[in-house]
Amino acid sequence: MTEINSMVITHSKASIEEMERSWNGDLEEVLRSLYSNEFVQECVVMKTCNRIEIYVVSPKGSSVLFNFAKSMAFPLQVVEFLDHNESLLHLLRLACGLESMIVGEDQILGQIRDMYLLAKKTGTTGRMLDTAFSKAIQVGKRVRTETEVNRGSVSIGSAAVDLAEMVLGGLEGKMILVIGTGEMGTLVTRALAHREMDLVYIANRTFEKARDLADSMGGHAVHFENLAENVRKADVVISATSAPHYVLRISLIEEIMKGRERDLLLIDIANPRDIESSVAEIEHVKLYNIDNLRIINERNLAQRKEEAKKAEKIVDEELCLLLKQYKQQKADHIVSAIYANVYNVRKQEKERAVTKLRAYHTIGEIENKVLDDLTHSIVNKILAEPTKVLRNAAEMSDDELLDVVSRLFNIDKIPEKNNNKCK
Repeated sequence: MTEINSMVITHSKASIEEMERSWNGDLEEVLRSLYSNEFVQECVVMKTCNRIEIYVVSPKGSSVLFNFAKSMAFPLQVVEFLDHNESLLHLLRLACGLESMIVGEDQILGQIRDMYLLAKKTGTTGRMLDTAFSKAIQVGKRVRTETEVNRGSVSIGSAAVDLAEMVLGGLEGKMILVIGTGEMGTLVTRALAHREMDLVYIANRTFEKARDLADSMGGHAVHFENLAENVRKADVVISATSAPHYVLRISLIEEIMKGRERDLLLIDIANPRDIESSVAEIEHVKLYNIDNLRIINERNLAQRKEEAKKAEKIVDEELCLLLKQYKQQKADHIVSAIYANVYNVRKQEKERAVTKLRAYHTIGEIENKVLDDLTHSIVNKILAEPTKVLRNAAEMSDDELLDVVSRLFNIDKIPEKNNNKCK
């Protein structure tokens, strides 16, 4: 049976080190590679700082994903393989922020939308994943409208600021340096701006980007070339770049800390990491990374427990509707194919009858229309009851009846994949 299967690697099982060792390739390249598999009809790939998720529509989805995981050298002990219903439930919960490290975060909904649109643009989605991801985005919006599950720290960026506040006992009067002006750096800066901080410095390799973000958030831009000087001044450094290498190495931090007795708090929320892990061994240096944000999540989860229950109730309700929608689609595919076949026969036989009648009579537009309406009516009335039975069978999960009808009318349950969609 062709259904949705998925594989997920997330913060719930994998550490930041294991996430880094996992695949870091080009999304479009991976999409095309998966889609080129003869058994894969649709696929979507998601990659964020703390999760990798792959969804496929395939009659052999579990084996396809298992082989893919092995080929990409994923550590199998941190990989979860989900079947159709599990995949749909997980996707809906994910869109609502219930599967996030920071429960209720808003950022994940935009990431789901972006990854889905990339797959759609690449040509690797179809009816099944279109239905699933459209529903997930709609449910994510509904949960955030009808509950307060996203109250408080709702992103890794804001959680990093909360962590700094918790470790230092407050940020008043502290000099904070944010490295990076991408999505995560912007979230950090926004969280600091909401605390009315006036000692926020922002560094980026492109100074204009740092200046634009600083101007919009009320911070101060500094040149990346002066990074060491600004780290030396800072009490807190939150690093969130997309650099493929370390931005702060142990040699630099050792030099900065010479003769310094004031503690330096470093928070690394980049993936791959920005800060060399060995800097934690330097005296007066405290280093935290994404794994440490679980503390903030536990605190937030306690605050949002009742809201999370409301969100889960909505997810359960919407999952039932989604499963019903898939059942209806299965019946609709069979019904549509039957109607197409019978209408084709109707058209041929009507034309044959008209040809015979013309041998004896003049057949004008009126006569043609009468015959057309008659044959349409006969087909619709004959197929009306079977249509109801098939749709009811789908709703009752009577796959045996659907399969028998498919074989009886020689209907392919799995539409042929258009291998020319990926250019």
